[in-house]
Amino acid sequence: MGQILKAGGAKYCSVVKTTIMLADLADLADFKKVNEIYGKYFPDAPPARSTYQVAALPLNAKIEIDCIAVL
Repeated sequence: MGQILKAGGAKYCSVVKTTIMLADLADLADFKKVNEIYGKYFPDAPPARSTYQVAALPLNAKIEIDCIAVL
């Protein structure tokens, strides 16, 4: 995501909304890890966030994130 933001002339602080899709939201260890990593990229004022469990993700991924950034 960082490389995509950079290519568009944005930074993590430009992000105003994220959507996180997890393969298993009930796995609290995964959810906790996501929150820890998310906090490293958005330490001060995290953007609005939605988190959903999905039936499946491409290539058997455990997580997918999309974001909206404003320049």
